[in-house]
Amino acid sequence: MSINDLPIIMVRCLVLTIIIEVIVGIIIGIRNKKDILNIILVNVVTNPIVVSVPILIYLYFGYKYERLSLYILEIITLFVEGFIYLKVLNYKKLNPFLISLLLNLSSYLIGELINYL
Repeated sequence: MSINDLPIIMVRCLVLTIIIEVIVGIIIGIRNKKDILNIILVNVVTNPIVVSVPILIYLYFGYKYERLSLYILEIITLFVEGFIYLKVLNYKKLNPFLISLLLNLSSYLIGELINYL
């Protein structure tokens, strides 16, 4: 992997994340088009940071620090997205932070599975 691969990796990760999180959102009962759009827009903002920063850290400092930065960024993202969902989602059947946890955990785990295969 090189720095030149970063744009392709970022686009692939963003598209897969949006697909996974929208599907999981629909599974948990989010059906409002505005709520689905908000899930997409939140990921357009947060995903590039969560993907690019660990890759850059990996390239310059190695795997150990890449994983640490990824976990820290995922936790921060969980709370940031939860707060955004609290403010913008019309779906009120689940706590917005639980929604954020479910969506992010599913996209992270499925992404790890895809990378493993």
